[in-house]
Amino acid sequence: MSTKSKSRAAALVGTADDIEHAFYEALQRGDVDALMACWADEEEVFCVHPGGPRLVGITAIRAAFEQMFSNGAIHAVPAKVRRVESIGSAVHNVLERIELLTAEGPRHAYVLATNVYHRTTQGWRLVAHHASPGSTQPPEEADEGPQLLH
Repeated sequence: MSTKSKSRAAALVGTADDIEHAFYEALQRGDVDALMACWADEEEVFCVHPGGPRLVGITAIRAAFEQMFSNGAIHAVPAKVRRVESIGSAVHNVLERIELLTAEGPRHAYVLATNVYHRTTQGWRLVAHHASPGSTQPPEEADEGPQLLH
């Protein structure tokens, strides 16, 4: 991690919600240093982008975001956050509304993503991001009743 990234990481304090906010702001600015400051500095962290492979470790995750940002910032806005939290971990399931600029004008895609945070010695940090394939319509919410799994 560069000195600049370490100082940004040290400056990130607050709750898992605060780190999530910083993560999505960094996506929207295309700021890889700010985005990587949200991640725990551990080699076990992982990330799965829609339809992509599992990326393991800070180096692989950073390289993927650098490649993505070479096409511009990612205009992803989180909504409908569902949280499961404990003393040392937090799991957020979010609906990401992604704005795509096309030749025909702006279009939207919707992605369900799960972000996992751990409380580390640096404070709350992202340890996993897993995003579903996108769709052109927001997904419907399932009933709260019993669900069949797989």
